[in-house]
Amino acid sequence: MSLTNYTKNFTDEELRCHCGCGSPEMPRRQSQERLQRVRDLVGFPMPLTSAKRCRTHPIEAGKKSPGTHFDGFAFDSGNRGAEALKLLEIAKAEGFHRIGVSQKGINRFIHMDDAPIKSGRPAPHIWSY
Repeated sequence: MSLTNYTKNFTDEELRCHCGCGSPEMPRRQSQERLQRVRDLVGFPMPLTSAKRCRTHPIEAGKKSPGTHFDGFAFDSGNRGAEALKLLEIAKAEGFHRIGVSQKGINRFIHMDDAPIKSGRPAPHIWSY
């Protein structure tokens, strides 16, 4: 475990921005620990397709204001099918109160975030992409 990574199953590389910016920023410690609890409970790998994003990440740059990935509260895991359903159920039970579901096409994932509840970010909330 590094000084910035508080999980045993997710590497610093997986948790940092994937846009090539080289940002050393990581998701929030409490969110990382919650992610690890979910991983321990599901009992299968959770390949992260997105975690912390920098302000210049193409998805964040296209937004009016930074999202929960930028704020360090969100993770997308590339699970599908029965694994995705189990992940969704456990993530919700463990305190990820905003969940997005993308289960069509090639890029399937489950979005989980535990951002503080505030205007514009209703919670609990579930949506599909």
